[in-house]
Order: sequence, then structure tokens, then C-alpha cells
Amino acid sequence: MTQLPLNTITVRRSTMADLEAVDTLLMRSYPALLKHDYPPSVLVTAVPIISRAQPSLLSSGRYFVAQSEEGALVAAGGWSPRALMGGATHTALSEVRHVVTDHRLTRRGIGKTLMATVLGDARQHGMRQILCQSTYTAEPFYTALGFCRQSLIEIELRPGIVFPAVMMVADL
Repeated sequence: MTQLPLNTITVRRSTMADLEAVDTLLMRSYPALLKHDYPPSVLVTAVPIISRAQPSLLSSGRYFVAQSEEGALVAAGGWSPRALMGGATHTALSEVRHVVTDHRLTRRGIGKTLMATVLGDARQHGMRQILCQSTYTAEPFYTALGFCRQSLIEIELRPGIVFPAVMMVADL
């Protein structure tokens, strides 16, 4: 792993001005992070879809970015209220959304710091439980944060393109 200088990080709410930096972080890090746990046939179809920042999420007030002291974006992620059938949202159930840490900076506490902010924010907004559709790669990370595996799932990204994942849950 390449060691990059990293003194301190700051976690803040994202804005639309972060769109390009989050896109770059996702596109750079997802292929590197996922390559050991997914076959090339899955990565070649899924990574271009999942490696795009979602403007509505970035502007939701529930998405956060972690920046280095030098201003580089090193992690991102957030939460949303869980949508139910018919479009209504559950009053106390939420879900983790689009989390990534720079693949060159894993295992340095950045993801844990980011997720402490994400989970705390969801709790402050009255959420009592949070779901996570974890990659196989991130399952140990979420387990260390107190999430429990519920089941293996397949997320349909587009017709004919599915992404294997792990449904996890944690109480807030």
C-alpha cells in the first residue's frame, strides 16, 4: 500500500461542489478495493455503474466527506431514510449509502471516523436501526462497527446486471 501523508482529517457535510471529487474517489478506489472479492465478469459490468456519485445524495444533507488537512477528499458516505413500497419512508429505519475510503488509505481509521459521523447523524434524526448493502470486501469493516449479517443478496443495477452483496443491520 502506498503511504500518503495524512495528518488530520475533517468530516463535513457534502455539497454539490464535491461531485467531481467524489466521482473521482469512487472511480479510483472501488476497482482497487473490490478486485480481490469479485470476479472480473462482475467488476467489468458493475463498477462503471456503482462508481458514480449521486447528485441527489450529495445535496441531501445526509452525505459526508472526509478531507485531509491538505484538502484531498479521502472518504465519503452517508445515510438515507429507508424507502418502503409505494415510496413512503419508514419512520425509524435508515440505510447506509455509497461509502468509500481511498484505497491507498485503508486501515487508518478514516472509514471508522466517517461512519461515526454518519451513524450519529442518523441517530440524531430519530433513526433507530440502519441497514447496509455491503460489498463482500467491506463486510468485516461493518461487522467491526456492530453490523450483523442478515443474508446474501443480489442488487439489480440494471436489467441483466446484478451485484452480489451482503445485507447487514445495526441498531442505532
